[in-house]
Amino acid sequence: MKISDWFQTKKFKIILAGLGVFIGLLLVFQLGVFVGFSKARWSFQWGDNYHKNFGGPRGGFLRDFEGQDFIGGHGTPGAVVQVDGDSIIIKDPRGMERIVTVSAKTTLKKGTADFKLSDLRLDDRLVIIGSPRDDGSIEAQLIRVFDPNDLPPPPAGRLQFR
Repeated sequence: MKISDWFQTKKFKIILAGLGVFIGLLLVFQLGVFVGFSKARWSFQWGDNYHKNFGGPRGGFLRDFEGQDFIGGHGTPGAVVQVDGDSIIIKDPRGMERIVTVSAKTTLKKGTADFKLSDLRLDDRLVIIGSPRDDGSIEAQLIRVFDPNDLPPPPAGRLQFR
């Protein structure tokens, strides 16, 4: 049997198909390993910066079960301390200062009306909804400013703005 005839046999085609499937599975496995390592690296960096990202409780977690030691994952209420370019520094109810970055995709609302970042004033009360970043800031997707006269009083036992 010639070598060129062997390449035409059914046995060769089965071996070639099996080798192709094996290589495909190896590529899928390698892709899974890459994605897993990427997620693990991000998770590790995020965990290292958790307290910077969310202003973690000073006394540690689970010191009381009223829920006051838990931190919101993707946003925060606060009062404007400073507006600097495309970032806002706010002071949350616990007294922690948080940096909020604003982009062109950020929705800015005051009540139901749109507003501009330049319209923010010191001590404006607002709520930020966004994503935590590795540097400890929040990338805002929604900023809503509230008129202090329209805000209901906070529930008893909750932290309040000073």
